[in-house]
Amino acid sequence: MRKHFCLALLSLLALCLAPTLAAEDWPRFRGPEGTGISAEAGLLDSWDEGGPKELWRRPLGRGFSGVSAVGNSLYTLFADRSGEYLVSLATADGSERWRYRLDDLYADSQGDGPRSTPTVSDGVVYAYGAQSMLAAVDAESGKKIWSQDLKKSLGARPPRWGTSAQPVVDGDLLLVDVGGRDGASVAAFRKLTGVLVWSAGSDKAGYSMPLLVEVGGVRQAIFFTATQILAVRPQSGEVLWREPWSTSYNVNAAAPILVPPSRLFISSGYDTGSALFEIETEGDRASVRKVWDQRRMKNQFSSSVLYRGAIFGFDNSILKAIDPATGEELWKARGFQHGSLTAADGKLFVLGEGGRLALVEATAEAYREISSVEPFKAKAWTVPTLADGVLYLRNESEIIALDVKNSASTSTQPSETTAK
Repeated sequence: MRKHFCLALLSLLALCLAPTLAAEDWPRFRGPEGTGISAEAGLLDSWDEGGPKELWRRPLGRGFSGVSAVGNSLYTLFADRSGEYLVSLATADGSERWRYRLDDLYADSQGDGPRSTPTVSDGVVYAYGAQSMLAAVDAESGKKIWSQDLKKSLGARPPRWGTSAQPVVDGDLLLVDVGGRDGASVAAFRKLTGVLVWSAGSDKAGYSMPLLVEVGGVRQAIFFTATQILAVRPQSGEVLWREPWSTSYNVNAAAPILVPPSRLFISSGYDTGSALFEIETEGDRASVRKVWDQRRMKNQFSSSVLYRGAIFGFDNSILKAIDPATGEELWKARGFQHGSLTAADGKLFVLGEGGRLALVEATAEAYREISSVEPFKAKAWTVPTLADGVLYLRNESEIIALDVKNSASTSTQPSETTAK
């Protein structure tokens, strides 16, 4: 009890000291900071029996790409028989603004189509196709700025279930888990021209998103590749440290999480488990030391969220909360199968793979479900997006927009990531 009180007190202190944020766009996978947390508040505290108001619903082709939201536009990837497309939709009604053909159709027994989520930065959309085609497209017009087939340029080897890593912007660079040959495991490109700046490593690609952190004054880009955790200097590609991490079929998919100020949470499925590392620095160098490892949280493909003093995520098909300091299980709940989640306003928006959507209180004390609804019945492996009070959900055939804003409130809150 005392431990939980201290965690809650530290989270509250971080909330009080942080500046108040306005409602944010959702410009990339897992939101503005890549944490799976929205700063929005004033959201509905519960839902009617029929669930939140449905604003619109429209067909969308195959794929598991998430939805990015900037201003009045949405961006995602989908595929049909004619190929793989980057598409822009209007937030108001889901109507199509434009589409850009990225590549041929990627077909797979686990589901056809693209896996990666577009990244939007300074009026440009960066898309990474299931067969390692990388492109930069004007966000307003849909016109190509540049593109590269990374299989040809860097010897990229798409993973067994398709390229899924998300491109990440750092200043004027675009960081990508390539899985290329001859020292091109990870790479950075000029984001406006596509020119290669550096490449490093020799590992195959993982399925995860690079994490940018600064610990002890040392900036690091942390990649979760096929068989290791690899940290490099983001502007030069110089390797700072690496740590082996082996998972069956090389499915290192969940996003690494920074546990402030200096710890790193990693998790993967297939009975591998999770671990917490301390990132240690001396001068301009960095290394890692393992704090704990356990098998009580195994993120097979869905990433966890660090929020309000706990790590919430899916241990295979079981929703759990664990203590980030020790890895101790705090609570668990069934009924979602393999699911995903997004956090905001003291709540978790949990989407099960069968289409069940639940509103859950974000607390370390116990599983407390507030409301539940089933907006569709189809395999849903795409993490929910929350932007301007609207929750965007996607399965393999359609996308829907749900109004989760409390119309009587327009307040906002800062994102909460402190959990030490």
